[in-house]
Amino acid sequence: MGKSISEFEDEMSVTGRITLFSKSGCPDSKAVRSFLRTKHLPFVEINLDLFPQRGLDLEERTGTSSVPQLFFNDELVGGMEELNLLQQNGELDEKIQKVKENPCPESAPGLPVHSEEESENAVPDEFAEVVQKLREKVQLKDRFLKLRLYSKCFLGSDAVEVFAEDQYCEKDEAVEFGRKVAAKHFFHHVAHENLFEDGNNLYRFFEHDPAIATKCLNFFGATNDLEPKPAADVAKKLMTLILATYDRYISDDGKHVNYYAIATSEEFRRYVKLTEELHRIDLTTLTREEKLSFFLNIHNAMVIHSFILYGRPNGALERRTYFAEIQYVIGGYAYSLSAIQNGILRANQRPPYTLTKIFGAKDPRLQVGLEKPEPLIHFALSYGTQGSPAIRCYSPEGIDAELRIAARDFFDSGGITIDSEARTMSLSKIMKWYSSDFGKNEREVLHWIAKHINPTKAEHLLSLLEDSNVRVNYFPFDWSPNI
Repeated sequence: MGKSISEFEDEMSVTGRITLFSKSGCPDSKAVRSFLRTKHLPFVEINLDLFPQRGLDLEERTGTSSVPQLFFNDELVGGMEELNLLQQNGELDEKIQKVKENPCPESAPGLPVHSEEESENAVPDEFAEVVQKLREKVQLKDRFLKLRLYSKCFLGSDAVEVFAEDQYCEKDEAVEFGRKVAAKHFFHHVAHENLFEDGNNLYRFFEHDPAIATKCLNFFGATNDLEPKPAADVAKKLMTLILATYDRYISDDGKHVNYYAIATSEEFRRYVKLTEELHRIDLTTLTREEKLSFFLNIHNAMVIHSFILYGRPNGALERRTYFAEIQYVIGGYAYSLSAIQNGILRANQRPPYTLTKIFGAKDPRLQVGLEKPEPLIHFALSYGTQGSPAIRCYSPEGIDAELRIAARDFFDSGGITIDSEARTMSLSKIMKWYSSDFGKNEREVLHWIAKHINPTKAEHLLSLLEDSNVRVNYFPFDWSPNI
């Protein structure tokens, strides 16, 4: 078990400034970061993936763009090799004492600046102007459809008139134009019965959908009307920010999260801003590997985001509500934590102890989900608890190998225990809740586990399975927070 974040943050007082130039996912940067934590030394981190132009400053100071590079005030210390050498020579304590006592001079590397490196050319969506006209001209009313009341709706016929006037076209052409606008997720049919049609069909603007307006953590009162970027590009940018956040604020073993530090960090500020770009992206363009990594990363980041905003749920009832109601709007639709896990990553399987599937037969999110369940996702999804798997950032290029590693690590760190004398195996409750993803019966589940644990333990497990009297227990899930 690694150290808790509270231990990491029990830092000594330093008058000067320790600055670490790093990159996300860099093993050497991680080693220096861990070294500073063990010494309880506070430091400023300049991640060149977030602040690429600071690489020029680094090169001017060091003659190289390689990381990590550590500074004590304006003095270059270097990387892990140099730190180890200073410690071996007995010089490190003296340098630490010096930075503790001496204020930081102006010649030291500057602090990273908020909004630095963020400027991008924002391009309005091609339909933004006509959608604004639509918002201004159609009559929004609460209307009934099949005995159900829908708030703030407009009629397809009213929209057709606006489109025909704007495009100087006939009604048939206006309907075709309206379908193109609807396909960009500016509005949807209230019951998802069609893309866009004339007549008394009811439609609602994205921002007036109650699920989006009141429950989505990444919706801030208005739709992002900029031209959506390719979903894979947005996913990559989010992955960079998430990885930088995890490197800096989550323990090396992935089991302890410093929520307070994340909440006040530049990484989190940028992450929240970037989630607005999810509003209208086209998720259907993603490959299986891109969907897996994207939704795993988003799920775990949503948990952190929600804990920062609302705290953690207490008790079974609050947890059930939490997984259903904590949502992001992605590609025009609201996705809860449960929708991501059970609807997308488990190919629309029923959640534990429920009778219905997440997505109904007409739900447009069905086309986004995986074609078949991926069992390994259960060793990558975090619920913000001690019983959850370690938190990691996943990449589309290596997702399958990364998931196999996550599964082995989960079982090696207590996900399964074997008592040979008692002829008993104890498993995480995760294996019971989602047993159907691993096999048709308990023995099939155990054979599945044997393929995903270290060979010695697998041999032991398989030998026990030869005994028909072997017993399987499930230890209580630890819902305490991963702080």
